[in-house]
Amino acid sequence: MRTDALGAAVDEALRPAIGTALSGGPAGAAALEPLVREVLGALAEGAARRGGPVPPGAPDEITAGVAEALRTARGPAALGRLTELLAHGSADPADPACAAHLHCPPLAVAVAADLAVSALNPSQDSWDQAPAATALETLLLEELAGMLGYDPTEAAGVLTSGGTESNLMGLMLARDRVLGAATGRQIELTGVPRAGLGAGVGARPRILASAAAHFSVQRAAALLGLGEDAVIPVPVDSQLRMRAGALAATLEACVERGQLPVAIVATAGTTDTGAIDPLRECAELAAEYGAWLHVDAAYGGGALLSDRLAPLLDGVELADSVSLDWHKLGWQPTAAGVFLVRKSETYASLARRAVYLNPADDEEAGYPSLLGLSLRTTRRSDAFKIAVTLRTLGREGLGRLVDACHELAVAGARAVSAHPRLELHGEGDPVLTAFLFRYVPEGPADGARTDRVNASLRRRLLREGGAVVGRTELPGDGPGRVRLKLTLLNPHTTVAEVERLLRAVVAAGETEEKL
Repeated sequence: MRTDALGAAVDEALRPAIGTALSGGPAGAAALEPLVREVLGALAEGAARRGGPVPPGAPDEITAGVAEALRTARGPAALGRLTELLAHGSADPADPACAAHLHCPPLAVAVAADLAVSALNPSQDSWDQAPAATALETLLLEELAGMLGYDPTEAAGVLTSGGTESNLMGLMLARDRVLGAATGRQIELTGVPRAGLGAGVGARPRILASAAAHFSVQRAAALLGLGEDAVIPVPVDSQLRMRAGALAATLEACVERGQLPVAIVATAGTTDTGAIDPLRECAELAAEYGAWLHVDAAYGGGALLSDRLAPLLDGVELADSVSLDWHKLGWQPTAAGVFLVRKSETYASLARRAVYLNPADDEEAGYPSLLGLSLRTTRRSDAFKIAVTLRTLGREGLGRLVDACHELAVAGARAVSAHPRLELHGEGDPVLTAFLFRYVPEGPADGARTDRVNASLRRRLLREGGAVVGRTELPGDGPGRVRLKLTLLNPHTTVAEVERLLRAVVAAGETEEKL
């Protein structure tokens, strides 16, 4: 039998080194504490050394610095060294001059919640890996379904990696339901018929989406065996909003050609202008033609948090499926996507049984499984940080953040309109928190030259580490379509800081114009 001294010596010898300590168990928190302190210090050091929204330098310079750090960082010092490198070399969405993309600065409380998930590492593919997290995700989705306008007792959903995965799921269910009903086949088992609806018919499935819809719609069509050219772009207005009349005409033309409208994808918040398609009209046309309506509200879904902006999404509750991203206007660490369907029975083709994860007798005994709700198997508990944030701030608190960003975008767009060297795209105030504009060089109008100057001034700002401004192109052909973009997702940014950013754009434009 061991003496106390011998036992202590053996325990000490077996104690894991700092690099092999685990984050779970009773000792997990103690193992994490010094490491978290080191990470926090390195984050602060890296941000201070960066001194702006993005590190200065060309891409090859950044790559060389990363390669050198990877080559030399070794042992216990690697955590701090590489964290400081990451902080220095990151585009920081918390900086007021980092305003290019739907790339939000996450709330500190959400990041802290995410640390708990990372430490405990629950996996949502079976109840015995995530008892509390399974229940929490189910209850959170009921709450979000109600916020969307669905009946929580009839809806179903899952947490996803983001809008791309959610759009794929919505179109997969559309394919299985609508094409399955038209062909009398179980599409998820037999696949998409080569001849469309059957021998001799020759009809092809079609997906209708606005010309400004997210590129993931085409990607989903390719993955689902329909082909990217199954997606028919519907014309948009000057604000990049789908035209309801054009949608009706396109649907009619599809039917006249013997094609099957499988799905309509309506966008609630385009990436460039935040435009919201006419959701109620889309729902009426989907019902008339027997098509599935999927609403991509990855960006615009955040409007549901605001009493003032929520009416913009009128009709979203009529959609068969909806995608939301809380890592945009929800201020969550990536990933925090949500996919919801109005009727749980429409989820049937995704159901899966794996005897080692969700045996039927377990479910009959009251042990629920989320496996059949997701395209993924191993899946972290991304619902936890959303739940913590909602309980901390409430819908009202988050709504105030949405309103602050919208007001900031309105002020920024008006500042653009007032500047003699800047030109705002479109009329009126921004719908959500993004707007397009461009720098206008002196001299005669020259679309090609204007495009070159705007593209190059953005890269100059990046090289100098002064600002991260978005770049896009308006639909159409020919020169003169390049536009810059501000996407304002930092509720703590001030109007003065946005005006300072616009002055930096003008200064960079003047420099490039001289070149």
